[in-house]
Parts: sequence; C-alpha cells; structure tokens
Amino acid sequence: MELTQEAARPRRQIHDAWIVLGAVVFVVFCTSGLRGSFGVFIKPLEAEFGWTRSMLSGVASLSLLLWGATGPVVGYLADRWGPRRVILAAVSVLGVGSLLTSEVSSLWQLYLTVGILMPVGAGGLGPAITSIIAARWFETHRGLAVGLFGAALSAGQLVGFPLTVWLTLRYGWRNAFLWLGIGLLATALLPTFWLVRDDPAEKGVQAYGAGRSQSGQGQAPAVPERRVTLSEALQVPAFWWLAITFFICGYTTAGLISTHFVPHTVEHGFSEMHAAQALGVMGATNIVGTIASGWICDRFGRKGPLAFYYGVRGLSLLFLLYVWDVPSLHIFAAIFGLNFISTIPPTIALTANIFGRYSVGVLLGWIFFAHQLGAALGAQIGGWLFDATRSYTGAFLSAAALAFLGSGLTLLIKEEPIATVTMPTPTPVAVPAS
Repeated sequence: MELTQEAARPRRQIHDAWIVLGAVVFVVFCTSGLRGSFGVFIKPLEAEFGWTRSMLSGVASLSLLLWGATGPVVGYLADRWGPRRVILAAVSVLGVGSLLTSEVSSLWQLYLTVGILMPVGAGGLGPAITSIIAARWFETHRGLAVGLFGAALSAGQLVGFPLTVWLTLRYGWRNAFLWLGIGLLATALLPTFWLVRDDPAEKGVQAYGAGRSQSGQGQAPAVPERRVTLSEALQVPAFWWLAITFFICGYTTAGLISTHFVPHTVEHGFSEMHAAQALGVMGATNIVGTIASGWICDRFGRKGPLAFYYGVRGLSLLFLLYVWDVPSLHIFAAIFGLNFISTIPPTIALTANIFGRYSVGVLLGWIFFAHQLGAALGAQIGGWLFDATRSYTGAFLSAAALAFLGSGLTLLIKEEPIATVTMPTPTPVAVPAS
C-alpha cells in the first residue's frame, strides 16, 4: 500500500526556467574573464611595442564604450528575435576577436580586435540579455536570478584573471589570447544552442512563479504587460537617475579598477600574481555580494541597498590609496568586491518594476550604455592622469567622489509603475527546439 501511494505521488521536476538560467549563467561565466582581462595585458604590450599608457587606455576606453553602445541594439534584437540567437552570435564574435588579437602587430589592429570586435561580442552577453532572461522566465525570484548572473560575472573573473595572468607569464600574451578564445568557443556555444530558449511558451510552461502571490517578497505592484518606449522613459525622472547612477557605477568599476588596478598595484611594488590574487579575492566576494544583493532586493526593496552599495564603494576607493602590503591589498579587494556588481540586481529590478518587464531589454540597454560611457571615461581619464602625474591618486579620488554622489542620487528614484494602460504585447516567435 505504501509503495502504491509513493508511486502515485507526482515527481517534482525542475522548472525549465532554472535550466535556462543555469545555461546562461554558465555562458556568462565563460565569457566574463575574457571580456574584462585587458588590464592584465597592458604591461606586456607596453614592454613589447612601447605604446604609452594613454594609447592602451584608449583601446580600453573604446572597448568599454562599444560594449555599452551595443546594449540598446542587443536589447532591441533580443526583445523581438529572442535572446538565444543573440547569445550564439555574441559568443562567436567574442571568441573570434580573441583569436585575432593573438596575431596583432600594430596599434590599429589592437583597436580593431580588442577595441571593436571583442566588445561587440561581449555586448551580446551583457545586462540587456540577462535581464530579458530573468524578466521572461521568472515571475518570482527575479532578483535572485539577476544576482546569479552577476555572480557568474564575478566567478568568471575569479577564475579568468588568475588564469590570464598565468597564461601570459608562462606562454606570453599572444598565446593567452589564443587559448582563451579557443576555450570560449569550445565551452560556451553548445549549452546555448542546446538548452537556452527564448520564452516559456516555447516549452509549454509559464514563467517560474507565475500566478503566485507576491506578498511578503518586497515586490512592487505588477506592471501591465506592455512596452514602454524610450521617448516615454525619457520623460520619467527615474530613468535619468538610473542612467546617471549607472554611469557612476561604470566609471568606478569597469573604467578604473578593471583597466588600471593591475598596473597600479605593480607600480606600487606588488607582483602580477599579487594583483591576480587580489582580483581573485575580489571575484570571490563579488559572488557573495551579488547573490546577497539579489536576495535583499527580493525581500527588502532596492533603493536603500543601492545607496548603501555606492557609499561603501566610495569608502573602499579611498582606502585603496593607503594600501601598504599584501594583506591590506586583499582587504581592499574583499570590500570592493562585495559591491562591484551588487548594483546590478537593484538597477535591473527598479527598471523592471517601473517600466515593465517587456521594456527591460531596450531601456536597460540604454541605461547600460550610460554605464559604459562612464567606464570609457574612467579608463581614459585614468590613463591621462597617470601619464601626466605618474600616479592614479587623482583618478581614484574622482571615483570616490562620484560614488558618494551616486549614493545620494539613488534616493531620488521614485519607484512607481508608469504604465496604467494595457497594450498588446507581440507574441515571441517560437524557435523550433534543435
């Protein structure tokens, strides 16, 4: 009798949303270390070609700018054609760009590969795509899903930065680009093709948690399912505050730290491996901070935590100016890592709650473009100030000041859905499962 009752119980199956999430998380993990590793190559490129810090900062600046500029286009394409095809194309372009970089012999070629091809590919795997996956596949635990994407970015850096340093020191920077590109193409294309689908309807299911009560989860009221155009969003102050604060996020992280942290530490008496270890610590705490940020957003709101993250970031940048040994370097890395990407879950959640989940792709693409404008400016200013003063002190002070400003601006965001009229949403085009 007990066996009969046990057999009659339905088996608990894993919802397809978690399978899609896991596949995209893995792809983001594979790409993030390669995408953000250019700072590792600055010193070797200077040594081989004699290029100045400003010249190489220009490559990084262009790369960061184009990475952001592709966001609106990627969001537009993914909103209408589905994220799966965009991800497949992005991985291919990023991998090929890395392979071609291993053969460069002049500065214009580096601008073409690292400055153009690789960021265009990386742009197809940025927040615009991951936010669409989270918004379409998750009705509940959306903040957690976004946090896991951020954790994948961090984990990729945790593995990718030390791996890149090791490959560069052991086999040279050319072979490092070569093997990183081969590794990306070999590992990231298959799970995307096999497991990722554009919409729950393709699998005959609803979004995870659809129909459940949102009470007690810190969620804003549901926004009607319609698209909010960019022109509409530009009339809402919240859009501008989100864009400006994300501009500051880019300046303080991808612009300065990702580009100039390694050369800054080396020029202060630390070895390349010390810098790589610090970046590994940063990536490890980033995983914790980003997942925790998604959990906090789901339960306690978004504005307060976001303001806190920017404040802590400003303090940690000031602390970097006084780092004196390896333990203090690791302390900085741990503190900064906790909020390196923790700003992404609340920013995406605010965008979705205010403008609607079917507007996230395009609008967040533009918000992310603001992030990359800040990153490009931070990378370039860091190079200019270093060449002028032989120090990064001015650059880090400017970043700390902006982080404190971002903390205050975050509190001005009014989190209320702007859409009150339901409009028909185009049905996603189903792509036959392969």
